[in-house]
Amino acid sequence: MIELGVNVDHVATVRQARRTYEPDPVVAAALAEQGGADGITFHLREDRRHIQDRDVAILKETVTVKTNLEIACADEVVDIACKTLPTWALLVPESREEVTTEGGLNVASDNGRIQAAIDKLQGHGILVSLFVDPDPHQIEAAANLSVEAVELHTGPYALASGHEQLLELERLKKAGELTTAAGLRLHAGHGLNYHNVRPVAQIDNMIELNIGHSIVSRAVMVGMREAVAQMRQILDLVSP
Repeated sequence: MIELGVNVDHVATVRQARRTYEPDPVVAAALAEQGGADGITFHLREDRRHIQDRDVAILKETVTVKTNLEIACADEVVDIACKTLPTWALLVPESREEVTTEGGLNVASDNGRIQAAIDKLQGHGILVSLFVDPDPHQIEAAANLSVEAVELHTGPYALASGHEQLLELERLKKAGELTTAAGLRLHAGHGLNYHNVRPVAQIDNMIELNIGHSIVSRAVMVGMREAVAQMRQILDLVSP
């Protein structure tokens, strides 16, 4: 069964638009669990544009499935992760100007910063995943850093259509083969929705998909529990 991680960042985005107390991503996470989520993902950005420190602390205490804290390799947020102790830490690149994460982590050009973050997180018993583009050089570099998982960046696939989307899917499949051959767990995420998720879920040895914006968008119309349940139903019908 494909594991579904539900990202609650954009619940916090709506809250922060008015800088008030609702909607609460903590409540959203509880409803996501009721809908069938296997994990809750939340991104503590350096600029705190959506998830806040308070959210991280309460989510860790209240979520009963696994927690996946998405962070940059910056010392401040790595230290928060080590204090909070989520199940997983997902290391991602981060730019103040971007609307959302726009590409994978450049692991192949690491000057030691990524390795230092990995060592610190693993030293606190946190499993580490790297968010990377489906590029063989990045997969190889990730394997050399001895992390537990790679999360393939599915953004280009999600934005493409027709023949171009098929080409992006092939890139993901080949990257998936390299990931599992290296002994790493295979995860994927970014831009996945109710219409394009099936082919990615069917990639051999896919273990986990992390989906946020699409689920939160549907939740506005049908509620968080139902939106997650609908995505869970799609994944349950897929046989990778």
